Amino acid sequence: MSMVSRPDSRPEEPPDTAGRAGEPPAARTTPTDSGPDSGPDARHRLTALQGLAALSLDAMASVAYGPESIVLVLAAAGGYGLGFTLPVTLAIAALLAVLVASYRQVIAAFPDGGGSYAVAKTHLGRRPALVAAASLVLDYVLNVAVSVTAGTAALTSAFPALYADRVAICLAVLVLITVINLRGIADSAKAFLVPTAVFIGAILAMIVVGLLRDAPASTATADGHPSVLAGNATAVGALLLLKAFASGCSALTGVEAVANAVPSFRAPAARRAQRTEVALGALLGVMLIGLSVLIGRFHLRPVEGVTVLAQLADASLGHNWAFYVVQFATMVLLALAANTSFGGLPVLMALLARDNHLPHVFGLKADRQVHRHGVLALAAAAAALLVLSGGDVNALVPLFAIGVFVGFTLCQAGMVRHWRRARGAGWRARAALNGLGALLTGVSAVVVTATKFTAGAWLIVVALPLLVVAFEAVHRAYGRIGERLGLGRVPEPPQAARSLVVVPVSHLSLLTAEALNAAVSLGDEVVAVTVTHGDPEDRPAAEALRRDWELWNPGVELLELPSATRSVGRPVADYVRALAARRTGTRITVLIPEAEPAHLWQRLLQNQRGAVVAHAVRRDTDAVICRLRFRLARASRT
Repeated sequence: MSMVSRPDSRPEEPPDTAGRAGEPPAARTTPTDSGPDSGPDARHRLTALQGLAALSLDAMASVAYGPESIVLVLAAAGGYGLGFTLPVTLAIAALLAVLVASYRQVIAAFPDGGGSYAVAKTHLGRRPALVAAASLVLDYVLNVAVSVTAGTAALTSAFPALYADRVAICLAVLVLITVINLRGIADSAKAFLVPTAVFIGAILAMIVVGLLRDAPASTATADGHPSVLAGNATAVGALLLLKAFASGCSALTGVEAVANAVPSFRAPAARRAQRTEVALGALLGVMLIGLSVLIGRFHLRPVEGVTVLAQLADASLGHNWAFYVVQFATMVLLALAANTSFGGLPVLMALLARDNHLPHVFGLKADRQVHRHGVLALAAAAAALLVLSGGDVNALVPLFAIGVFVGFTLCQAGMVRHWRRARGAGWRARAALNGLGALLTGVSAVVVTATKFTAGAWLIVVALPLLVVAFEAVHRAYGRIGERLGLGRVPEPPQAARSLVVVPVSHLSLLTAEALNAAVSLGDEVVAVTVTHGDPEDRPAAEALRRDWELWNPGVELLELPSATRSVGRPVADYVRALAARRTGTRITVLIPEAEPAHLWQRLLQNQRGAVVAHAVRRDTDAVICRLRFRLARASRT
């Protein structure tokens, strides 16, 4: 069964799949890695600076909750436990350095993007690759939901009257980010460049000013709020430090986004992506360490109802306009951090579609280099989470960051095998670095899952294998389709067969004449059919069509297909099926004429008879379907 029609919208193109079959990804040369930084699509791709704004918001925004996660865990050991904030942060910064160094290598080795999925697919096999992909899909969807709800929570904290409308606010923010991303990742980067710069500038200024102070400038934010320090403090042991390390590692989410979206950068894409990855790691590391130093310098104690970042801004800058700039910039960036997922997940979904693990529609790319179906699917999934969670960030946080650690671990393990196979200069040191990263992220994944399991993390443990099963099911379905279509096999030479074209008509018009012109050009035989009803009110129209047809005398026979019901499609399908049974060896085509309105809103005026007939013929016969669109000219204005 096939359908021929003119496109209703702008043309879309499949993702760039340059590279010969069987050729390793590192050896491929794609338009994103070579050639001048020019061409019609260059303006829709990212520079290194734009990449920082489009793909790093998740990681940058994590400084708002990463140090706080560490402090809240260490608070169980009282004031003494808080003294370990900086050592734990330094350990996280060391892991960050390992991840950045690793993902620089991933970008160079896999310029087609895909990150953990691409590495695992090449070096660990198909099943681990699907686990990595599933973990990233879940993490990206959760990142959108968590970021939007966190930003909205910051807003409702400042304006409590809006709390009852938090779900509507979340959905409005999500729609805004989705619309911006449908215009292209470069446009979204430009839109978010200023908020990103303001946030980074505010945090760095706060750190520098705080380091120059000997005492807090203000404690007004924390005054009157009860402390969350444990009254019966526990000892600082390995388990507590490990739990603090795992909680603080939530600040590392988003580090992999640049490697997933390499094709979104301008040429040379790999080099620009590497610069963006290094800049992201450097800024994130400086901010995390700087904030941890300030926590120790000001002897900060966590309190209920006030974030650690708010206390630090109060202590460093004072309770003035600068304090509110930090809070507002944090609120905006938390909400916009969802953009990281919109930059990374659609590219990953396109790669999965290319490998037949997702519907091929996710591989289509619009004229602004947008994987619009991936963007819309991500928005729909995130919207469902926002509605189900009621816009409550605390309901979503326990599910967050588990998937990304699984992806980290598989990526690091895959890179170890990459270096062992490549065996270039210094491969042992690089493999050792990735091996250490795999060990640390693997331990973090286990600890995070175990500590958050009863709080909702079990949902991720269940969803992860289900998503892998869904990928496998799609792959098997495409395998069966490919087998039926004979993909990969050389078909028999084309053979001419006698052609008969059936044209359903309901009245005489220019549309009918155009349909018969096309039909006589396509087929050896042409027959027009019209569905008639026995009701008295329908007889005059049928008789008028028969009389007008005889007067017109187009040289094409008109057959009446009686219908006892008001059905239009079934009589045509029954006739075509009976015709095919009598005329074996004849290629039957059903040409359905349809008017293409001059204005989009005029489609509401159409009766959709063509769609009904096409559906019935497609369902019940093997005939070829051709839907001929006759464009109605717009009326000229005088």
